[in-house]
Amino acid sequence: MKIATYNVNGINGRLPVLLRWLGEAEPDIVCLQELKAPQDKFPETAIRDAGYDAIWHGQSQWNGVAILSRVGDIHETRRGLPGDPDDTQSRYIEAAVAGVLVAGLYLPNGNPRPGPKFDFKLRWFERLHDHLASLIDLDAPVVIAGDFNVMPTDLDVYAPERWRDDALFAPEVREAYRHVLEQGWSDALRELHPDETIYTFWKYWRGAFERNAGLRIDHILLNAKARSRLEWAQVDTAPRGWEKTSDHAPVWIELADKPVRKARQSRAANQSA
Repeated sequence: MKIATYNVNGINGRLPVLLRWLGEAEPDIVCLQELKAPQDKFPETAIRDAGYDAIWHGQSQWNGVAILSRVGDIHETRRGLPGDPDDTQSRYIEAAVAGVLVAGLYLPNGNPRPGPKFDFKLRWFERLHDHLASLIDLDAPVVIAGDFNVMPTDLDVYAPERWRDDALFAPEVREAYRHVLEQGWSDALRELHPDETIYTFWKYWRGAFERNAGLRIDHILLNAKARSRLEWAQVDTAPRGWEKTSDHAPVWIELADKPVRKARQSRAANQSA
């Protein structure tokens, strides 16, 4: 099973890019972020014509998350994080699909720091931590995928010295991410590529993509059940080079039908040879 996350940066404006990628990459389940479309403007017909069922949590102009599936019905389990009844931002959606619990999220940016937006980001992270604590020990694979708006370490950011004061790289935010991992979640990309320079986002200006001056802010986290089935994890950088594309690239993992620890290690060795 191939599960991906992709911040599309405006689903209607970049629909041709998304449809092209779905046709070429053929992911089974996809978490989308930054739809930037109200609930009634989601391109449901085009997505279904591409072979995918969908659920989505829209918001006009900002935010918005969705889950797509071509491998079975999507049984929605939650939209929106618990813990703040006044939070109306569309940033979290969760569903059971083909025996896997999948959550898609778009964590707040938090800039400028300090300020109310940064405070909201930290509170949102706390709510995420509390909710994920209820999912980590489920007797089923759990996949948490999305744009976390955090670079966990210096390895995850080009020229880290330039980002020390940014809300995506603030010590409090990196600590919040570590605090989530301490529950038992595995960062899928780092599970298989512990020391590689890997980015998922490149700004549009100054040739950032061409220079590979990027950030790793899109992550896929796995509970123990999902981790045991992890075969591969990768960033699909090709769409970032297409015309009128998102500033993010899709991140994807492959999960086997049963535990494959030895197979995963063998494949990693072959890829690095």
